[in-house]
Amino acid sequence: MLFVEGMPLLYLELAVGQRMRQGSIGAWRTISPYLSGVGVARGVVSFFLAPSRAARPALSPSPVSRPQDPLPWAVCPLNANRTGFEEECEKASSTQYFWYRKTLNISPGIEAGGGVQWEPALCLLLAWLLVYLCILRGTESTGKVVYFTASLPYCVLLIYLVRGLTLHGATNGLVYMFTPKMEQLANPKAWINAATQIFFSLGLGFGSLIAFASYNEPSSDCRRHAIVVSLVNSSTSIFASVVTFSIYGFKATFNYESCLNKVILLLTNSFDLEDGFLTTSNLEQVKGYLAATYPSKYSQLFPQIRNCSLEAELDTAVQGTGLAFIVYTEAIKNMEVSQLWSVLYFFMLLLLGVGSMLGNTAAILTPLTDSKAISSRLPKEAVSGLLCLVSCAVGMLFTVEAGNYWFDIFNDYAATLSLLLIVLVETVAVCYVYGLRRFESDLKAMTGCTLSWYWKAMWAGVSPLLIVSLLLFYLSDYILTGTLQYQAWDAAQGQLVTKDYPTYALAVIGLLVATSTMCIPLVALGTFVMRRLKREDLAPAV
Repeated sequence: MLFVEGMPLLYLELAVGQRMRQGSIGAWRTISPYLSGVGVARGVVSFFLAPSRAARPALSPSPVSRPQDPLPWAVCPLNANRTGFEEECEKASSTQYFWYRKTLNISPGIEAGGGVQWEPALCLLLAWLLVYLCILRGTESTGKVVYFTASLPYCVLLIYLVRGLTLHGATNGLVYMFTPKMEQLANPKAWINAATQIFFSLGLGFGSLIAFASYNEPSSDCRRHAIVVSLVNSSTSIFASVVTFSIYGFKATFNYESCLNKVILLLTNSFDLEDGFLTTSNLEQVKGYLAATYPSKYSQLFPQIRNCSLEAELDTAVQGTGLAFIVYTEAIKNMEVSQLWSVLYFFMLLLLGVGSMLGNTAAILTPLTDSKAISSRLPKEAVSGLLCLVSCAVGMLFTVEAGNYWFDIFNDYAATLSLLLIVLVETVAVCYVYGLRRFESDLKAMTGCTLSWYWKAMWAGVSPLLIVSLLLFYLSDYILTGTLQYQAWDAAQGQLVTKDYPTYALAVIGLLVATSTMCIPLVALGTFVMRRLKREDLAPAV
Protein backbone atom coordinates (compact mmCIF):
# COMPACT_ATOMS: atom_id res chain seq x y z
CA MET A 1 0.00 0.00 0.00
CA LEU A 2 2.94 2.30 0.60
CA PHE A 3 4.23 1.85 -2.96
CA VAL A 4 0.93 1.65 -4.87
CA GLU A 5 -1.10 4.19 -2.89
CA GLY A 6 0.85 6.15 -0.28
CA MET A 7 3.92 7.35 -2.15
CA PRO A 8 2.24 8.10 -5.54
CA LEU A 9 -0.71 9.96 -3.99
CA LEU A 10 1.54 11.93 -1.63
CA TYR A 11 3.59 13.08 -4.63
CA LEU A 12 0.38 13.95 -6.50
CA GLU A 13 -1.00 16.12 -3.69
CA LEU A 14 2.29 17.90 -3.07
CA ALA A 15 2.69 18.56 -6.80
CA VAL A 16 -0.88 19.89 -7.13
CA GLY A 17 -0.44 22.29 -4.19
CA GLN A 18 2.95 23.48 -5.40
CA ARG A 19 1.72 23.96 -8.99
CA MET A 20 -1.60 25.66 -8.27
CA ARG A 21 -0.30 27.81 -5.37
CA GLN A 22 -3.68 27.68 -3.62
CA GLY A 23 -5.54 25.79 -0.91
CA SER A 24 -7.51 22.63 -1.61
CA ILE A 25 -10.63 24.42 -2.94
CA GLY A 26 -8.77 26.90 -5.16
CA ALA A 27 -6.40 24.23 -6.49
CA TRP A 28 -9.20 22.01 -7.75
CA ARG A 29 -11.17 24.98 -9.06
CA THR A 30 -8.12 25.84 -11.16
CA ILE A 31 -8.06 22.34 -12.62
CA SER A 32 -11.79 22.52 -13.37
CA PRO A 33 -14.58 24.72 -11.97
CA TYR A 34 -16.68 21.57 -11.61
CA LEU A 35 -14.13 20.07 -9.19
CA SER A 36 -14.40 22.73 -6.47
CA GLY A 37 -16.48 20.22 -4.53
CA VAL A 38 -13.38 18.04 -4.03
CA GLY A 39 -11.79 20.81 -1.96
CA VAL A 40 -15.06 21.44 -0.12
CA ALA A 41 -15.36 17.71 0.67
CA ARG A 42 -11.82 17.72 2.02
CA GLY A 43 -12.63 20.67 4.26
CA VAL A 44 -15.77 18.96 5.55
CA VAL A 45 -13.86 15.75 6.37
CA SER A 46 -11.15 17.74 8.14
CA PHE A 47 -13.80 19.68 10.06
CA PHE A 48 -15.47 16.44 11.19
CA LEU A 49 -12.17 14.95 12.27
CA ALA A 50 -10.77 18.05 13.98
CA PRO A 51 -12.88 17.67 17.17
CA SER A 52 -12.19 13.93 17.41
CA ARG A 53 -8.46 14.49 16.82
CA ALA A 54 -8.52 16.86 19.79
CA ALA A 55 -10.44 14.49 22.05
CA ARG A 56 -7.61 12.04 22.69
CA PRO A 57 -4.81 14.57 23.38
CA ALA A 58 -7.25 16.37 25.67
CA LEU A 59 -7.40 13.20 27.77
CA SER A 60 -3.60 12.79 27.91
CA PRO A 61 -2.96 15.45 30.61
CA SER A 62 -5.37 13.65 32.96
CA PRO A 63 -3.02 10.76 33.84
CA VAL A 64 0.06 13.01 33.61
CA SER A 65 -1.36 15.32 36.26
CA ARG A 66 -1.44 12.44 38.75
CA PRO A 67 1.97 10.71 38.68
CA GLN A 68 1.54 9.39 42.24
CA ASP A 69 2.86 6.18 43.78
CA PRO A 70 1.20 3.85 43.14
CA LEU A 71 -0.25 5.07 39.85
CA PRO A 72 -4.00 5.79 40.05
CA TRP A 73 -4.77 2.93 37.66
CA ALA A 74 -2.43 0.44 39.38
CA VAL A 75 -4.84 -0.65 42.15
CA CYS A 76 -8.59 -0.84 42.56
CA PRO A 77 -10.18 1.68 44.96
CA LEU A 78 -11.97 0.58 48.12
CA ASN A 79 -15.76 0.43 48.14
CA ALA A 80 -17.97 2.78 50.12
CA ASN A 81 -17.88 0.55 53.24
CA ARG A 82 -14.08 0.17 52.94
CA THR A 83 -14.52 -3.58 53.35
CA GLY A 84 -13.21 -4.50 49.92
CA PHE A 85 -12.57 -3.21 46.43
CA GLU A 86 -15.11 -1.66 44.06
CA GLU A 87 -17.10 -4.47 42.48
CA GLU A 88 -16.83 -3.03 38.96
CA CYS A 89 -13.05 -2.77 39.26
CA GLU A 90 -12.69 -6.33 40.55
CA LYS A 91 -14.69 -7.72 37.62
CA ALA A 92 -12.70 -5.70 35.09
CA SER A 93 -9.17 -4.56 35.95
CA SER A 94 -7.73 -1.53 37.68
CA THR A 95 -6.61 -0.06 34.33
CA GLN A 96 -9.97 -0.53 32.63
CA TYR A 97 -11.75 0.83 35.69
CA PHE A 98 -9.59 3.96 35.72
CA TRP A 99 -10.16 4.57 32.00
CA TYR A 100 -13.88 3.82 31.73
CA ARG A 101 -15.06 4.95 35.15
CA LYS A 102 -12.61 7.55 36.50
CA THR A 103 -11.51 9.23 33.27
CA LEU A 104 -14.57 8.88 31.01
CA ASN A 105 -17.24 8.01 33.61
CA ILE A 106 -18.75 6.23 30.62
CA SER A 107 -22.48 5.57 30.30
CA PRO A 108 -23.85 2.05 29.63
CA GLY A 109 -24.82 3.00 26.06
CA ILE A 110 -24.94 5.78 23.50
CA GLU A 111 -28.58 6.49 24.30
CA ALA A 112 -27.66 7.56 27.87
CA GLY A 113 -25.99 10.89 27.17
CA GLY A 114 -25.06 12.02 30.68
CA GLY A 115 -23.42 15.25 31.77
CA VAL A 116 -20.17 16.89 30.73
CA GLN A 117 -17.04 15.67 32.53
CA TRP A 118 -15.28 18.85 33.64
CA GLU A 119 -11.68 17.60 33.54
CA PRO A 120 -11.66 16.35 29.90
CA ALA A 121 -13.72 19.41 28.92
CA LEU A 122 -11.17 21.78 30.47
CA CYS A 123 -8.28 19.92 28.81
CA LEU A 124 -10.10 20.09 25.46
CA LEU A 125 -10.52 23.85 25.86
CA LEU A 126 -6.81 24.27 26.66
CA ALA A 127 -5.83 22.10 23.68
CA TRP A 128 -7.77 24.30 21.25
CA LEU A 129 -6.38 27.44 22.89
CA LEU A 130 -2.88 26.06 22.31
CA VAL A 131 -3.71 25.31 18.66
CA TYR A 132 -5.09 28.82 18.17
CA LEU A 133 -1.90 30.38 19.52
CA CYS A 134 0.16 28.16 17.19
CA ILE A 135 -1.78 29.06 14.01
CA LEU A 136 -2.24 32.73 14.87
CA ARG A 137 0.83 33.88 12.94
CA GLY A 138 0.34 31.62 9.92
CA THR A 139 2.30 28.71 8.47
CA GLU A 140 5.67 30.05 9.64
CA SER A 141 4.81 29.66 13.32
CA THR A 142 2.82 26.48 12.66
CA GLY A 143 5.80 24.90 10.92
CA LYS A 144 8.08 25.62 13.87
CA VAL A 145 5.61 24.05 16.29
CA VAL A 146 5.21 20.98 14.05
CA TYR A 147 8.99 20.49 14.02
CA PHE A 148 8.83 20.29 17.82
CA THR A 149 5.70 18.10 18.05
CA ALA A 150 7.07 15.72 15.38
CA SER A 151 10.67 15.40 16.56
CA LEU A 152 10.32 15.14 20.34
CA PRO A 153 8.20 11.92 20.19
CA TYR A 154 11.18 10.27 18.45
CA CYS A 155 13.25 10.97 21.56
CA VAL A 156 10.54 9.49 23.78
CA LEU A 157 10.22 6.44 21.52
CA LEU A 158 13.98 5.92 21.61
CA ILE A 159 13.94 5.99 25.41
CA TYR A 160 11.02 3.56 25.40
CA LEU A 161 12.85 1.30 22.92
CA VAL A 162 15.83 0.92 25.25
CA ARG A 163 13.50 0.29 28.20
CA GLY A 164 11.18 -2.01 26.24
CA LEU A 165 13.95 -4.29 24.94
CA THR A 166 15.27 -4.80 28.48
CA LEU A 167 11.87 -5.91 29.85
CA HIS A 168 11.20 -9.54 30.70
CA GLY A 169 9.20 -11.13 27.87
CA ALA A 170 9.97 -8.43 25.30
CA THR A 171 11.22 -11.05 22.83
CA ASN A 172 7.83 -12.80 22.97
CA GLY A 173 6.18 -9.65 21.67
CA LEU A 174 8.78 -9.14 18.93
CA VAL A 175 8.50 -12.76 17.76
CA TYR A 176 4.73 -12.35 17.66
CA MET A 177 5.07 -9.13 15.64
CA PHE A 178 7.50 -10.47 13.04
CA THR A 179 5.88 -13.90 12.60
CA PRO A 180 3.82 -13.57 9.39
CA LYS A 181 0.29 -14.91 9.10
CA MET A 182 0.09 -15.49 5.38
CA GLU A 183 -3.62 -16.32 5.48
CA GLN A 184 -4.31 -12.69 6.36
CA LEU A 185 -3.20 -11.64 2.87
CA ALA A 186 -6.36 -13.28 1.52
CA ASN A 187 -8.52 -11.18 3.84
CA PRO A 188 -9.65 -7.95 2.11
CA LYS A 189 -10.04 -6.26 5.52
CA ALA A 190 -6.27 -6.47 5.97
CA TRP A 191 -5.83 -4.42 2.79
CA ILE A 192 -8.53 -1.96 3.87
CA ASN A 193 -6.71 -1.51 7.18
CA ALA A 194 -3.39 -1.06 5.39
CA ALA A 195 -4.85 1.55 3.04
CA THR A 196 -6.53 3.38 5.94
CA GLN A 197 -3.26 3.40 7.90
CA ILE A 198 -1.35 4.85 4.94
CA PHE A 199 -4.04 7.47 4.25
CA PHE A 200 -4.21 8.65 7.83
CA SER A 201 -0.49 8.52 8.64
CA LEU A 202 0.47 10.45 5.49
CA GLY A 203 -2.55 12.78 5.70
CA LEU A 204 -3.84 11.92 2.22
CA GLY A 205 -7.19 13.34 1.21
CA PHE A 206 -7.50 15.88 4.02
CA GLY A 207 -6.23 18.89 2.09
CA SER A 208 -3.47 19.75 4.57
CA LEU A 209 -0.77 18.50 2.17
CA ILE A 210 -2.03 20.72 -0.64
CA ALA A 211 -2.37 23.64 1.78
CA PHE A 212 1.22 23.33 3.05
CA ALA A 213 2.66 22.58 -0.41
CA SER A 214 1.08 25.76 -1.80
CA TYR A 215 3.66 27.72 0.25
CA ASN A 216 6.60 25.83 -1.32
CA GLU A 217 8.91 27.47 -3.78
CA PRO A 218 7.84 26.44 -7.32
CA SER A 219 11.26 24.89 -7.94
CA SER A 220 11.12 22.67 -4.83
CA ASP A 221 11.71 18.99 -5.55
CA CYS A 222 8.34 17.68 -4.34
CA ARG A 223 9.09 14.22 -5.75
CA ARG A 224 12.07 13.84 -3.42
CA HIS A 225 9.99 15.18 -0.55
CA ALA A 226 7.26 12.59 -1.25
CA ILE A 227 9.75 9.70 -1.35
CA VAL A 228 11.61 10.78 1.80
CA VAL A 229 8.47 11.52 3.81
CA SER A 230 6.82 8.23 2.77
CA LEU A 231 9.83 6.13 3.70
CA VAL A 232 10.42 7.99 6.97
CA ASN A 233 6.72 7.64 7.80
CA SER A 234 6.64 3.87 7.29
CA SER A 235 10.01 3.40 8.98
CA THR A 236 8.64 5.30 11.96
CA SER A 237 5.61 3.01 12.03
CA ILE A 238 7.87 -0.06 12.14
CA PHE A 239 10.10 1.58 14.75
CA ALA A 240 7.09 2.45 16.91
CA SER A 241 5.74 -1.08 16.44
CA VAL A 242 8.98 -2.58 17.74
CA VAL A 243 8.68 -0.37 20.82
CA THR A 244 5.02 -1.22 21.22
CA PHE A 245 5.32 -4.99 20.78
CA SER A 246 8.29 -5.22 23.13
CA ILE A 247 6.09 -3.64 25.81
CA TYR A 248 3.09 -5.76 24.79
CA GLY A 249 5.33 -8.82 25.07
CA PHE A 250 6.23 -7.80 28.62
CA LYS A 251 2.57 -7.25 29.50
CA ALA A 252 1.46 -10.56 27.95
CA THR A 253 4.28 -12.49 29.64
CA PHE A 254 3.54 -10.82 32.98
CA ASN A 255 -0.17 -11.74 32.73
CA TYR A 256 0.65 -15.27 31.54
CA GLU A 257 3.06 -15.93 34.40
CA SER A 258 0.63 -14.39 36.91
CA CYS A 259 -2.06 -16.72 35.61
CA LEU A 260 0.23 -19.75 36.01
CA ASN A 261 1.18 -18.71 39.54
CA LYS A 262 -2.49 -18.40 40.53
CA VAL A 263 -3.22 -21.89 39.19
CA ILE A 264 -0.16 -23.30 40.98
CA LEU A 265 -1.21 -21.66 44.26
CA LEU A 266 -4.79 -22.92 43.87
CA LEU A 267 -3.74 -26.54 43.20
CA THR A 268 -1.07 -26.49 45.93
CA ASN A 269 -3.56 -25.33 48.58
CA SER A 270 -6.46 -27.48 47.37
CA PHE A 271 -4.51 -30.76 47.20
CA ASP A 272 -2.12 -29.93 50.05
CA LEU A 273 0.96 -30.27 47.87
CA GLU A 274 4.44 -29.47 49.09
CA ASP A 275 5.56 -25.88 48.46
CA GLY A 276 7.76 -25.72 45.39
CA PHE A 277 6.69 -29.13 44.11
CA LEU A 278 4.39 -27.67 41.45
CA THR A 279 6.21 -25.52 38.86
CA THR A 280 5.43 -24.06 35.47
CA SER A 281 7.42 -26.82 33.81
CA ASN A 282 5.49 -29.74 35.34
CA LEU A 283 2.10 -27.99 35.72
CA GLU A 284 0.34 -29.76 32.84
CA GLN A 285 1.71 -33.15 33.86
CA VAL A 286 0.59 -32.71 37.49
CA LYS A 287 -2.84 -31.44 36.39
CA GLY A 288 -3.33 -34.63 34.40
CA TYR A 289 -2.25 -36.75 37.36
CA LEU A 290 -4.57 -34.93 39.78
CA ALA A 291 -7.51 -35.20 37.37
CA ALA A 292 -6.98 -38.96 37.06
CA THR A 293 -6.30 -39.61 40.76
CA TYR A 294 -8.91 -37.27 42.31
CA PRO A 295 -11.58 -36.93 39.57
CA SER A 296 -14.47 -35.67 41.72
CA LYS A 297 -12.41 -33.12 43.65
CA TYR A 298 -10.65 -31.94 40.49
CA SER A 299 -13.96 -31.56 38.62
CA GLN A 300 -15.31 -29.35 41.43
CA LEU A 301 -12.18 -27.24 41.25
CA PHE A 302 -11.99 -27.19 37.44
CA PRO A 303 -14.15 -24.03 36.89
CA GLN A 304 -11.64 -22.04 38.96
CA ILE A 305 -8.62 -23.32 37.00
CA ARG A 306 -7.81 -20.84 34.27
CA ASN A 307 -6.47 -21.93 30.91
CA CYS A 308 -3.28 -19.87 30.74
CA SER A 309 -2.03 -19.14 27.22
CA LEU A 310 0.75 -16.79 26.15
CA GLU A 311 -0.60 -16.72 22.58
CA ALA A 312 -4.05 -15.68 23.82
CA GLU A 313 -2.50 -12.92 25.93
CA LEU A 314 -0.59 -11.62 22.90
CA ASP A 315 -3.74 -11.72 20.77
CA THR A 316 -5.76 -9.68 23.25
CA ALA A 317 -2.88 -7.26 23.80
CA VAL A 318 -3.34 -5.63 20.41
CA GLN A 319 -7.12 -5.46 20.21
CA GLY A 320 -9.96 -3.46 21.68
CA THR A 321 -10.90 0.15 22.15
CA GLY A 322 -8.83 2.46 24.30
CA LEU A 323 -5.71 0.68 23.04
CA ALA A 324 -3.31 3.51 23.90
CA PHE A 325 -5.01 4.25 27.22
CA ILE A 326 -5.54 0.70 28.49
CA VAL A 327 -3.02 -1.78 27.12
CA TYR A 328 0.01 0.51 27.28
CA THR A 329 -0.84 1.89 30.73
CA GLU A 330 -1.43 -1.62 32.06
CA ALA A 331 2.12 -2.48 31.03
CA ILE A 332 3.50 0.78 32.46
CA LYS A 333 2.06 0.12 35.91
CA ASN A 334 4.20 -3.04 36.21
CA MET A 335 7.46 -1.27 35.27
CA GLU A 336 10.00 0.08 37.70
CA VAL A 337 9.79 3.87 38.16
CA SER A 338 6.36 3.66 36.51
CA GLN A 339 5.61 7.34 37.23
CA LEU A 340 8.43 8.45 34.90
CA TRP A 341 7.31 6.17 32.06
CA SER A 342 3.72 7.34 32.53
CA VAL A 343 4.63 11.03 32.20
CA LEU A 344 6.83 10.38 29.15
CA TYR A 345 4.18 8.29 27.41
CA PHE A 346 1.26 10.66 27.86
CA PHE A 347 3.41 13.69 27.06
CA MET A 348 4.28 11.99 23.76
CA LEU A 349 0.58 11.34 23.05
CA LEU A 350 -0.17 14.98 23.80
CA LEU A 351 2.47 16.22 21.33
CA LEU A 352 1.35 13.83 18.60
CA GLY A 353 -2.25 14.89 19.11
CA VAL A 354 -1.43 18.61 18.93
CA GLY A 355 0.61 18.03 15.76
CA SER A 356 -2.33 16.19 14.20
CA MET A 357 -4.70 19.00 15.22
CA LEU A 358 -2.45 21.59 13.56
CA GLY A 359 -2.47 19.71 10.26
CA ASN A 360 -6.24 19.32 10.31
CA THR A 361 -6.80 22.96 11.20
CA ALA A 362 -4.48 24.13 8.41
CA ALA A 363 -6.45 22.03 5.90
CA ILE A 364 -9.62 23.93 6.83
CA LEU A 365 -8.10 27.36 7.44
CA THR A 366 -6.14 27.76 4.19
CA PRO A 367 -9.14 27.61 1.80
CA LEU A 368 -11.14 29.86 4.15
CA THR A 369 -8.47 32.56 4.20
CA ASP A 370 -7.94 32.15 0.44
CA SER A 371 -11.59 33.02 -0.11
CA LYS A 372 -11.97 36.72 -0.92
CA ALA A 373 -15.55 36.69 0.36
CA ILE A 374 -14.32 35.75 3.84
CA SER A 375 -10.91 37.44 3.98
CA SER A 376 -12.39 40.80 2.89
CA ARG A 377 -14.84 40.76 5.82
CA LEU A 378 -12.87 39.10 8.61
CA PRO A 379 -9.17 39.22 9.53
CA LYS A 380 -7.28 35.93 9.59
CA GLU A 381 -7.05 35.99 13.39
CA ALA A 382 -10.85 36.15 13.64
CA VAL A 383 -11.33 33.30 11.14
CA SER A 384 -8.82 31.16 13.05
CA GLY A 385 -10.52 31.95 16.35
CA LEU A 386 -13.99 31.11 15.05
CA LEU A 387 -12.75 27.83 13.57
CA CYS A 388 -11.12 26.77 16.84
CA LEU A 389 -14.18 27.89 18.82
CA VAL A 390 -16.63 25.92 16.67
CA SER A 391 -14.39 22.83 16.67
CA CYS A 392 -14.07 23.06 20.45
CA ALA A 393 -17.85 23.37 20.82
CA VAL A 394 -18.41 20.27 18.66
CA GLY A 395 -15.68 18.45 20.60
CA MET A 396 -17.59 19.00 23.85
CA LEU A 397 -19.88 16.22 22.61
CA PHE A 398 -17.03 13.79 23.31
CA THR A 399 -16.67 14.90 26.94
CA VAL A 400 -20.15 13.77 28.05
CA GLU A 401 -20.63 10.33 29.60
CA ALA A 402 -21.59 8.85 26.21
CA GLY A 403 -18.90 10.87 24.45
CA ASN A 404 -16.61 7.90 23.82
CA TYR A 405 -19.31 6.26 21.68
CA TRP A 406 -19.77 9.45 19.64
CA PHE A 407 -15.99 9.68 19.29
CA ASP A 408 -15.96 6.19 17.75
CA ILE A 409 -18.67 7.24 15.28
CA PHE A 410 -16.73 10.30 14.12
CA ASN A 411 -13.43 8.43 14.10
CA ASP A 412 -14.72 5.33 12.24
CA TYR A 413 -17.24 6.76 9.78
CA ALA A 414 -16.49 10.44 9.13
CA ALA A 415 -13.44 9.87 6.96
CA THR A 416 -12.66 6.37 5.68
CA LEU A 417 -15.21 6.07 2.86
CA SER A 418 -15.03 9.80 2.10
CA LEU A 419 -11.23 9.77 1.85
CA LEU A 420 -11.25 6.86 -0.59
CA LEU A 421 -13.77 8.65 -2.82
CA ILE A 422 -11.98 12.02 -2.61
CA VAL A 423 -8.58 10.57 -3.50
CA LEU A 424 -10.14 8.58 -6.35
CA VAL A 425 -11.73 11.72 -7.82
CA GLU A 426 -8.55 13.77 -7.46
CA THR A 427 -6.45 11.09 -9.21
CA VAL A 428 -8.90 10.81 -12.09
CA ALA A 429 -9.16 14.61 -12.27
CA VAL A 430 -5.40 15.13 -12.62
CA CYS A 431 -4.88 12.29 -15.11
CA TYR A 432 -8.01 12.55 -17.26
CA VAL A 433 -9.50 16.04 -16.72
CA TYR A 434 -6.42 18.23 -16.40
CA GLY A 435 -4.43 15.74 -18.45
CA LEU A 436 -1.45 13.63 -17.43
CA ARG A 437 0.78 14.98 -20.24
CA ARG A 438 -0.11 18.56 -19.34
CA PHE A 439 0.59 17.92 -15.67
CA GLU A 440 3.87 16.23 -16.57
CA SER A 441 4.98 19.28 -18.56
CA ASP A 442 4.01 21.54 -15.63
CA LEU A 443 6.15 19.49 -13.26
CA LYS A 444 9.08 19.53 -15.65
CA ALA A 445 8.81 23.30 -16.00
CA MET A 446 8.69 23.73 -12.22
CA THR A 447 11.28 21.25 -10.99
CA GLY A 448 13.18 20.23 -14.14
CA CYS A 449 12.33 16.56 -13.46
CA THR A 450 10.53 14.25 -15.88
CA LEU A 451 7.95 11.71 -14.71
CA SER A 452 9.10 8.09 -14.79
CA TRP A 453 6.88 5.21 -15.89
CA TYR A 454 6.27 4.30 -12.22
CA TRP A 455 4.46 7.53 -11.35
CA LYS A 456 2.44 7.50 -14.58
CA ALA A 457 1.38 3.88 -14.13
CA MET A 458 0.37 4.43 -10.51
CA TRP A 459 -1.58 7.66 -11.15
CA ALA A 460 -3.30 6.61 -14.37
CA GLY A 461 -4.11 2.99 -13.60
CA VAL A 462 -2.99 1.06 -10.55
CA SER A 463 -3.91 3.50 -7.75
CA PRO A 464 -7.45 4.38 -8.96
CA LEU A 465 -8.30 0.74 -9.80
CA LEU A 466 -7.16 -0.37 -6.35
CA ILE A 467 -9.18 2.40 -4.68
CA VAL A 468 -12.29 1.31 -6.64
CA SER A 469 -11.72 -2.27 -5.43
CA LEU A 470 -11.37 -1.11 -1.83
CA LEU A 471 -14.50 1.04 -2.14
CA LEU A 472 -16.55 -1.88 -3.48
CA PHE A 473 -15.39 -4.18 -0.70
CA TYR A 474 -15.92 -1.50 1.94
CA LEU A 475 -19.52 -0.98 0.83
CA SER A 476 -20.32 -4.67 0.36
CA ASP A 477 -18.86 -5.52 3.76
CA TYR A 478 -21.14 -3.05 5.53
CA ILE A 479 -24.15 -4.15 3.48
CA LEU A 480 -23.56 -7.83 4.32
CA THR A 481 -22.85 -7.04 7.99
CA GLY A 482 -26.34 -5.64 8.47
CA THR A 483 -27.00 -3.34 11.41
CA LEU A 484 -23.93 -1.41 12.52
CA GLN A 485 -22.76 -2.24 16.04
CA TYR A 486 -20.52 -0.73 18.70
CA GLN A 487 -18.77 -1.76 21.90
CA ALA A 488 -20.45 -0.49 25.08
CA TRP A 489 -19.11 -0.71 28.62
CA ASP A 490 -21.17 -2.94 30.95
CA ALA A 491 -20.36 -1.99 34.55
CA ALA A 492 -22.16 -5.05 35.95
CA GLN A 493 -19.96 -7.44 33.95
CA GLY A 494 -16.86 -5.26 33.95
CA GLN A 495 -16.31 -5.70 30.23
CA LEU A 496 -17.30 -4.43 26.78
CA VAL A 497 -20.46 -5.80 25.21
CA THR A 498 -21.69 -5.51 21.63
CA LYS A 499 -24.80 -3.41 20.99
CA ASP A 500 -26.68 -2.25 17.90
CA TYR A 501 -26.57 1.43 17.08
CA PRO A 502 -29.96 3.13 17.64
CA THR A 503 -31.75 4.65 14.66
CA TYR A 504 -30.67 8.23 15.36
CA ALA A 505 -27.01 7.16 15.62
CA LEU A 506 -27.31 5.43 12.23
CA ALA A 507 -28.79 8.64 10.86
CA VAL A 508 -25.80 10.61 12.16
CA ILE A 509 -23.42 8.09 10.55
CA GLY A 510 -25.26 8.43 7.25
CA LEU A 511 -25.18 12.22 7.56
CA LEU A 512 -21.43 12.26 8.25
CA VAL A 513 -20.71 10.16 5.17
CA ALA A 514 -23.21 11.94 2.90
CA THR A 515 -22.26 15.48 3.94
CA SER A 516 -18.71 15.10 2.67
CA THR A 517 -19.20 12.77 -0.29
CA MET A 518 -22.20 14.65 -1.71
CA CYS A 519 -20.20 17.89 -1.82
CA ILE A 520 -18.50 16.72 -5.01
CA PRO A 521 -21.62 16.13 -7.18
CA LEU A 522 -23.67 18.94 -5.61
CA VAL A 523 -20.99 21.61 -6.15
CA ALA A 524 -20.48 20.34 -9.71
CA LEU A 525 -24.24 20.56 -10.34
CA GLY A 526 -24.40 24.04 -8.80
CA THR A 527 -21.49 25.22 -10.96
CA PHE A 528 -23.19 23.84 -14.07
CA VAL A 529 -26.48 25.58 -13.24
CA MET A 530 -24.80 28.90 -12.45
CA ARG A 531 -22.76 28.84 -15.64
CA ARG A 532 -25.85 27.95 -17.65
CA LEU A 533 -27.84 30.82 -16.14
CA LYS A 534 -24.96 33.22 -16.71
CA ARG A 535 -24.74 32.12 -20.34
CA GLU A 536 -28.46 32.72 -20.81
CA ASP A 537 -28.18 36.20 -19.28
CA LEU A 538 -25.39 37.07 -21.68
CA ALA A 539 -27.21 35.66 -24.72
CA PRO A 540 -28.57 38.43 -27.04
CA ALA A 541 -32.33 38.89 -27.04
CA VAL A 542 -34.05 37.80 -30.29
